[in-house]
Amino acid sequence: MKKLASLLLVAGMVAFVACGPSAEEKAAMEKAKQDSIDAATKAVQDSITMAAEQAKMDSIAKAQADSIAAAEANKGKKK
Repeated sequence: MKKLASLLLVAGMVAFVACGPSAEEKAAMEKAKQDSIDAATKAVQDSITMAAEQAKMDSIAKAQADSIAAAEANKGKKK
């Protein structure tokens, strides 16, 4: 009975190991991992680009507001 139990245990372990991922599944997992990394990198780059554009637009808006304020201040002084 011990030999039968040992044989079944060994057969079960072999079957468990044999059920691991195939080479195709491993390649698919690696591709999915790389795609995820690429997507995250693109999202970070897009975020940085958008932040720079927003800073540029804010700077332009502030310069315009300062220019308008200075023009109005000078208009009052000339009259």
